[in-house]
Amino acid sequence: MKRLLTPLVLSIALAAPAAAVADPLTLSLEGRTAALGEGGAEIAAYDEHSERVFVTNAAADRLDIYNFSNPAAPTLVKSINLPGGPNSVAVRHDGLVAVAVEASPKTDPGSVQFLDLDGKLLGSVGAGALPDMLTFTERGTLLVANEGEASDDGTVDPDGSVSVIRVNRGATRISLRTADFDGVRTSGPVRVVCAGATRSEDFEPEYIAVGDDGEALVTIQEANAVGVLDIRRARFEVVRSLGFKDHGKTANALDPSDKDNAIQIAPWKNLFGMYQPDAIASYEVKGKSLFVTANEGDVREREGCEEESRVKDLTLDPTAFPNGEKADAKLGRLTVTKTLGDKTGDGDYEQLYVFGGRSMSILDDDGELIFDTGAELERKAAALEPFAFNADNVDPVQADNRSDNKGPEPEGVTVGKVGGTVYAFLGAERQGGIYAYDLSYRKGEARFAGYLNTRPGDLGPEGLQFLSAQDSPTNQPLLLMTNEITGTIAAISIDD
Repeated sequence: MKRLLTPLVLSIALAAPAAAVADPLTLSLEGRTAALGEGGAEIAAYDEHSERVFVTNAAADRLDIYNFSNPAAPTLVKSINLPGGPNSVAVRHDGLVAVAVEASPKTDPGSVQFLDLDGKLLGSVGAGALPDMLTFTERGTLLVANEGEASDDGTVDPDGSVSVIRVNRGATRISLRTADFDGVRTSGPVRVVCAGATRSEDFEPEYIAVGDDGEALVTIQEANAVGVLDIRRARFEVVRSLGFKDHGKTANALDPSDKDNAIQIAPWKNLFGMYQPDAIASYEVKGKSLFVTANEGDVREREGCEEESRVKDLTLDPTAFPNGEKADAKLGRLTVTKTLGDKTGDGDYEQLYVFGGRSMSILDDDGELIFDTGAELERKAAALEPFAFNADNVDPVQADNRSDNKGPEPEGVTVGKVGGTVYAFLGAERQGGIYAYDLSYRKGEARFAGYLNTRPGDLGPEGLQFLSAQDSPTNQPLLLMTNEITGTIAAISIDD
């Protein structure tokens, strides 16, 4: 792998040693598609019968279909124009392809387009505003996360929702129900960020993972929450806050500065994190569903609702922050929310809250957080790949330039079984890299099991899909990684 270094030389100061590495998986690049540039590949879905990969190409408003029978040299089969822009794609076990397509403007209701494996349009159905992700249940029901993002000027703010769609193979019979947030019960400090917005307007579903008991968990990223969805009834049972991560603990340390000329992972008193997961995936332990989340973080930023600030631009309580924390080499450059932390209402901040957990978490089937990787993503990157530590998804690489803003920024996650063991695979959107975690130790625990970064050939990992040995064209487990910045789809082989 080519390593492009900048003149900056970083010293490394870790607050605690990295955890012992479990017996690692070996991850290696098998092949990739030609680079199409930013937006050329975002989300991919694989069909094991045709050995084709269906990929959303947001830059060209189309769906690209690739032949992946030889992952070392995939080839483009055809492209299907989808005006408005495809956001997500999924393939059902019978070969039905579903594509979430947003409208123009994005605040209008979107749609789901149904195609066959050759890209022939079979039918369509309406969805909520900005359908951003979709997935099939094992029984073939389609779930669509309608983000309902507001217009840039804030004048139009559609409701977030989840569409529950039943559809036959030919897409000639389609039924649609909508799960919204009207009157939904909440648990814990669920955020409603924008003043004057209802919960339905402010809750924006991001990603869905299906459990084994007729329920699904839906990430509601900006709210720092997940919704428990009853699929059969098409309604939310509860929206549960994920709480806050205490970065004052050594286990949850972080590097908060891009101007300290060093990798310095340390705890900071009165600093907390909102987990704010993006992708979520499910797996089973002793008949119970558990869920892994990629805690990316996200910010409300539109006219009339702008919550982000650098710490140095806030007034800090001198008792809570007595040691010059506003310096650029300390917390000054760190981006935080203005909506939390002024506990006494006197205009200064006794606590600070950052966007994203910089981690992977495990939730139970009620959405309760039971495990988090803490500071391990940053510590592993510092130990294994300091030249790309908290780097942005651009080339040439410049280490540490995202420490002030969500760090490695984990976005995609998927789960699969390799050699009888269940693993999670987590993609870091900014620094690049796939982290593998062994989920088999005991209920609610994950241990590091491997790492690979394929930059600069692949920049901006966006979506991940695991292919079992049974479904893979190589008869070995594979990971498909779509990369938003380079517009590539990388096939990564997995060996235990």
